Amino acid sequence: MVNKIPMMPASFFGIVLGLVGLGDCWRAAHVAWGTPTVVSTTIMVIATAVWFMIMALWITKWIVAPSVSRAEASHPVQSCFVGLSAVSTLLIAYLADSLWRPLAIVLFGIGATTQLIWGCHFTATRLRGGFDRLTITPALYLPTVAGNFVSAFVAGYLGFRVLGLLFLGAGALSWLMLESQIGFRMSFDRHVDAPLRPTVGILLAPPVVGCEAYLFIAPGRPNDLAIALVGYGIFVFFVLARSLPGVVADQPFAPSYWAYSFGVTSLAFDLVLMHARGMGGFFGWLSMAAFIIANVAIVVLCGGTLMLLARGRLFPHPSGSSSPSPSTA
Repeated sequence: MVNKIPMMPASFFGIVLGLVGLGDCWRAAHVAWGTPTVVSTTIMVIATAVWFMIMALWITKWIVAPSVSRAEASHPVQSCFVGLSAVSTLLIAYLADSLWRPLAIVLFGIGATTQLIWGCHFTATRLRGGFDRLTITPALYLPTVAGNFVSAFVAGYLGFRVLGLLFLGAGALSWLMLESQIGFRMSFDRHVDAPLRPTVGILLAPPVVGCEAYLFIAPGRPNDLAIALVGYGIFVFFVLARSLPGVVADQPFAPSYWAYSFGVTSLAFDLVLMHARGMGGFFGWLSMAAFIIANVAIVVLCGGTLMLLARGRLFPHPSGSSSPSPSTA
């Protein structure tokens, strides 16, 4: 029975983040340029279906293979991705608001509470010490920075401004605390193992998702803080573009490349929305370029993922070991 069920890694929830991010880009593009809403609606429906499938398989893994799930949740790197189950639920709450607000609020409550509990547990565990510093990767941003920033932007979207500011503060200071640790580790220690190299794409997410949260909490023409955040995001984007050939050389396409997706789509969303809110001049062509790049990136990721699925190489194969495979990061 267990061998017939894909052992869904928590990291696969990152696919939902990328798809919702692209759908958001098309929503903003409708406001900025009048693009058809059917595109964003279609993408969001696909994202919801993917979330439902991944969530069902992930919960099933906890039922039929609890030792594998517990190993994932206690692994120094894989545990970073567990919180994405709550983050993706927050994004589904964001989508549900246009259909039925009570459902959106319930999902928001579940997602925000769960990510907060997991983030506190994860951080308290790390603060006990004893971890190999080679386990410090950009994935450390996910339990606290991603969880709080996405909680902030969904809270702002739903109209809970003060709650959104609380989450924004928690995410921002967590980001600043981790930024120097991750940068120092990656600069002076040996590189992470090849299967984990694509997680460097997560470096783009904090500034641009933080900017996205701020734009939802502070509507109107973007102020200096929003522009500064997106400016740092653009800088990190070029850094990652410069390093991408080396990552590809070390690691052939794998699901871990979805680590780039949420940052790339959030950067595009920020720029398109800022342009729609009155940022003219070079923001016009800059937002268009980012929008095109985001679409190309998600198409490539979807194509590569479907090819792996067709070849039977998408999901890790049960091996009887209680330790998750690093290739699923």
